[in-house]
Amino acid sequence: MEPVTLTTERLILRTFTPADTDETYEACQDADIQRWTTVPSPYAHSDAAGFVTRMVPDGWRHDTEYTFAVRPRGGGPLVAAASLHHPRSGAWEVGFWTAKEYRGSGYMTEIVLELARWAFTDLGCTRLEWRAEVGNTGSRAVAEKTGFVVEGTLRGALLNKTTLRDCWVGALLPSDLGMPSAQPYLPARKAVREAAGESAMDPATG
Repeated sequence: MEPVTLTTERLILRTFTPADTDETYEACQDADIQRWTTVPSPYAHSDAAGFVTRMVPDGWRHDTEYTFAVRPRGGGPLVAAASLHHPRSGAWEVGFWTAKEYRGSGYMTEIVLELARWAFTDLGCTRLEWRAEVGNTGSRAVAEKTGFVVEGTLRGALLNKTTLRDCWVGALLPSDLGMPSAQPYLPARKAVREAAGESAMDPATG
């Protein structure tokens, strides 16, 4: 896919370019970004350069990860980075970080909602997943404010800094945003009720 540009009420989301290298490097010096995300630690300027010149364009080129740099709509500094990645069986996973000075502004909730609408509308996404290491309460707060349902904890499911870690997993469905799904969805409770009703009416199961 060719990179696209998305906009929200306050922000513009576009692909990273080499001009974003210095600001990416500066943002990723933050201890929380290095602790809770999979960016290298320590984070060198060459890591930022490799990210914006190789990883990001390769993700768009191979349809494996769509990564956006986020700035104010009227222009201004790098606020955040967000991506859709790991496509599988109609589902995508969302990932993100916010520059330290812009946390608490509601920006990331706004960003994730826009990415979800784009995924459900243009990518045929049937389920948007969120994962974060257990203890990453900031990421979890964003997910819950966006409408994700936290579905549980996966043991050893997140590899970060050469160590497998337990992670929370949640999901957002098109119906959670009042949007149609690309495929019909039969929730488990409804399926159980329907099966029970069919059994009661089936003489063979008497």
